[in-house]
This record gives sequence, structure tokens and C-alpha cells, in this order.
Amino acid sequence: MAADRLQNLAEADIDQDGVFKYVLIRVHSKHDDSYVDVVRGYGWAEYHADIYDKVSGELERAGGVDCECVGGGRIKHDSAGKHIHIYGYSMGFGRANHSVSAEKLKATYPDYNITWANEGY
Repeated sequence: MAADRLQNLAEADIDQDGVFKYVLIRVHSKHDDSYVDVVRGYGWAEYHADIYDKVSGELERAGGVDCECVGGGRIKHDSAGKHIHIYGYSMGFGRANHSVSAEKLKATYPDYNITWANEGY
């Protein structure tokens, strides 16, 4: 059951345009050692923790999984230009592994140019 939930989670869910905070969340199965990393980024969030608290709460309430935030940063999404740039870090969670986040976003946006850098906030 939990393994199915992990396989069915969207690898990335971000706002369509703008610059906003994002977090990389590791979702662990409570039944075995499996896990999946997911990217979530939204413009409504004042803090990275706002995104993590909302997403992890929803996933954990549904059952069978535990969540852990493995870092954050910012995303600049230009849907018209089909470009996503990942950068920066979270004061509370540290810097996400942007290369992992980029791979997750490439799976969701295969026709985009996706770049990342560790510079900036």
C-alpha cells in the first residue's frame, strides 16, 4: 500500500510562474526502507516551513508514510520561455541538493530548459 503511494506521488508540484520558495521532501514508507524525494514550491509560502508543514501534514495524515525535509531553495519558473532555474537555500532546512531537484523537475517538465546553481538566496 505505502509502496503504491510512493510510486503515485508527483515528483514535482510547483507554481506555474514566478519566483518562489521550494522544498525537497523525502517521503519514507512506514512499512519498508523505500522512499521517494519530491519537489514542492509555491508562491503563497512566506517560509520554506510553510510548504513543508502543509505537504508533510497532508501526506502523513493519509497514512503509511513519514516525511523529512532535506533542504530548500528558490525556483524561478518562466512557463512562457519554458525555463526553470533552481538556486539558493532555506535558512531553516539548509540547501537542497539542487541537482536532485532538477532531475525531479525534468521528469515533470521534459521540454523545459532546467538549470541550477548554489549561489544566491
